[in-house]
Amino acid sequence: MAWETQLDKWVSEYLPDLKVAHDEPMSRHTSFRVGGPAKRMAFPTSGEQVVLLLDYARACGARPLVIGNGTNLLAPDAGLDRLVIDTSVGLNRLEEGDEPGTLTAEAGVSLARLADFACKQGLSGLEFAHGIPGTVGGAVCMNAGAYDGEMKQVIESVTVLFPKEGIRTLSCGEMDFSYRHSLLSDHPDAVVLRASFRLISGDQEDIREKMRELMARRKASQPLEYPSAGSTFKRPTGYFAGTLIDQCGLKGLTVGGAQVSEKHAGFVINTGAATAADVLEVIRQVQDHVFAEKGVRLEPEVRIID
Repeated sequence: MAWETQLDKWVSEYLPDLKVAHDEPMSRHTSFRVGGPAKRMAFPTSGEQVVLLLDYARACGARPLVIGNGTNLLAPDAGLDRLVIDTSVGLNRLEEGDEPGTLTAEAGVSLARLADFACKQGLSGLEFAHGIPGTVGGAVCMNAGAYDGEMKQVIESVTVLFPKEGIRTLSCGEMDFSYRHSLLSDHPDAVVLRASFRLISGDQEDIREKMRELMARRKASQPLEYPSAGSTFKRPTGYFAGTLIDQCGLKGLTVGGAQVSEKHAGFVINTGAATAADVLEVIRQVQDHVFAEKGVRLEPEVRIID
């Protein structure tokens, strides 16, 4: 029996309230706006549903993929023969923590909402995250950051589901954060359920003004009017990816509907009709050109899934 048939039967018996879409286009769930259909996509509304769903999905060979807003993903044109679990709709509980200056957020909470909530509580530290389009789960996994801020500066603990060990709550130190890396980078099957943040008291209007300032800088320097996955490449040691790409004269490099942004060379954008194949080819050409001219091998920051 095919895994999707097994999954449908199991869901109808054990999680009848769980919404599961068939052949759901990944282009609707990724910021690049590309990608073919996922054979099944589930939209859990609780951590308990995620735990049960992941356990059965692995048992029946559904190769589960957990996503948030899909802001750092490139999905294939042919689609995905696997179960995609979207946390952005239902796993979005956000509240003050048990101790002063702390917040707790489920994996599907957007960083914009998290930063705004912190501001309303008069808590500072998440201003950098306000313009990052991802969710808490993905941001924790990759230690997302911008404008001299990153998740490791504000994380107190992370509750993670490991396939074999079960649920564990890890301290910030145990998460082994570094540039665009965490302990979970080495455990791709592990899933963030929620995270706790420790912030500092601040003036609400000062915090709001800082967020406005960073958003204005972002709008002025980044091609936010086009679909993309943000910075396409990680920052190589001693360099800036965008500067290297610009120095190689690659701004405007176009394959199909994918292009190296003329506004910021570190971004590959979808000009309107790009395919995943177009994006991958632009990435490949940029890597080859930069390596040939600068001797630096750029590593994609965007996660290429299959």
